[in-house]
Amino acid sequence: MTKILQTRIPYDPTQPAALPGISPLAMEDWLKPDDAALAQIAERDRLLRDQREEVLYLEPDAMPAACELLELVLNHLWGGAPSQVQRADGEVVRVDMADPLGTLGRITQQDFCLLQKSAAEHVLTGAVVCFPASWMLSEKAGRSLLGIHDPVAEYQKDIARRVQRLFDGVQPGRPLWRFNSLWYRDATLFQPRRTDARRAPEGAASAPFLRSEHQSILRLPQSKAVVFAIHTYVLSRADVMRLWS
Repeated sequence: MTKILQTRIPYDPTQPAALPGISPLAMEDWLKPDDAALAQIAERDRLLRDQREEVLYLEPDAMPAACELLELVLNHLWGGAPSQVQRADGEVVRVDMADPLGTLGRITQQDFCLLQKSAAEHVLTGAVVCFPASWMLSEKAGRSLLGIHDPVAEYQKDIARRVQRLFDGVQPGRPLWRFNSLWYRDATLFQPRRTDARRAPEGAASAPFLRSEHQSILRLPQSKAVVFAIHTYVLSRADVMRLWS
């Protein structure tokens, strides 16, 4: 088990987070690193090197949106569109516009999903997801919002309509965010699980790790694609109790 833990989290993950539970997010807070950033980025490097097909997906028609997302992140974090960037760990990463999601996966701590409107719903057309929490990218690729959330009991039709309205209404430069949190016995960040594989119950009274995703949505101005960014936190029970008891 690869154990990479944060010791802090900028919100209270023990509070109920009802669906969709969306709040405004300041653009300057969109991709903030934390105290586990270096270790998480190293793990992302490993996964993209050794298990790329499991963590990256891009439809050919989504290439322009993926390039636009990479350019947005480069401008947001480095103030321009350089040919290479130096990460906080000192590693220099070449910016490869022919592999925009692969590049993104190596220069940030966050996972990214691209969703583009098709008929009445947004469809997952590209993603770099190194830290799936009990789901598999291969099962979600090319599916609509409703199809992606099919196994989630709380994601009923009224919630699905509200989430679709959020995706329709989100604006460039004005991200929105929510969070989820679940107790886990295993702190490993890469936890794919098939839809038909049952997840053992892990109550707050016994599981040693709290896993929480800071999830944000933002519209790209050119392609109009929606970016769903996921910042994964995993904290020990002791740190959760220290922070929020």
